[in-house]
Amino acid sequence: MRVAFFDLEDWQPQYLQQGLQRLQIADQVQAAFFHDHLSPEAAARYAEFEAIVVFIWTKVGRSVLESLPNLRLVLTMSTGYDHIDLQACRERGITVCNVPHYGENTVAEHTFALILSLSRKLHAAYFQGLRGDFHIRALRGFDLYGKTLGVIGAGNIGLHVIRIARGFGMRVLAHDIRPHPLLAEVLGFTYTDLDTLLKESDIVSLHVPALPETYHLINRETLSKMKRGALLINTARGSVVDTEALLWALEEGILGGAGLDVIEGEEYIQEDTALLRMPVAEQTLKQVVQAHLLLRRDDVVFTPHIAFNSQEAVERILDTTLENLKAFLEGRPQNVVS
Repeated sequence: MRVAFFDLEDWQPQYLQQGLQRLQIADQVQAAFFHDHLSPEAAARYAEFEAIVVFIWTKVGRSVLESLPNLRLVLTMSTGYDHIDLQACRERGITVCNVPHYGENTVAEHTFALILSLSRKLHAAYFQGLRGDFHIRALRGFDLYGKTLGVIGAGNIGLHVIRIARGFGMRVLAHDIRPHPLLAEVLGFTYTDLDTLLKESDIVSLHVPALPETYHLINRETLSKMKRGALLINTARGSVVDTEALLWALEEGILGGAGLDVIEGEEYIQEDTALLRMPVAEQTLKQVVQAHLLLRRDDVVFTPHIAFNSQEAVERILDTTLENLKAFLEGRPQNVVS
């Protein structure tokens, strides 16, 4: 099977080649490794490939698929798959597989890195240090012990966040469409409705997927229900939070701060030249402007979609991707999303 791997770092081709040999499928795979994203403009160059492996920066839309007539399999090196047109894949009989588990603890640890950066004013202290002008009273933070953490989305990552929070001595409220009372009893947290969670939480952390139902789940209405001065943490997907509403809540003092690993329009601020290489709609420009306004605020801590990015987690992503490839070759596809 001819397989093209995209979005790779310098060390990953060798790791993947060794993995193919370890899984004893190297003889069945003609692999090609690329550091670049797969773009619609370049897709026709890869028309002979039967499988592609991509990360979230590659958008696998209808135009890309139409340029790959031999394509049978799309493997995404991520849990999320909103960068792939699943309907178009179904129409063409293309199997799509993801990596459902790889960094639950990794993302949860990063969530608390964002929380602590805000709660203990680390972000502000760093910038004061750069200026050489310290104002100690302005750097007074607050304890996590005894505070209430609201977790929206108590899945694999959310449960790891809850476990860490309980270690800090926090009270934890959770909202999820599929509650597990036994887990709540074992870990010591309480399921509740969304309004109660927003009203009572000192910190709200988001751990839901990007779905039509979660689009702008956090908006002016929901932000207005939050405890004044609370923190909002988003390590889920940018589309879950309405950026305009977030800016409004920060300006009005409804939120005391925001820790963001993802924001709307993040694909356009990863690299400024991206705006020069593609047609940009007015809505996209609006998102970019709002994103840059957020990044300049002292009460916002932003990391560029790296919550997953530990060495161990990235290796688990590559390992599972190769296992997905092996399962497909053996006629038993796994982790199928379409």
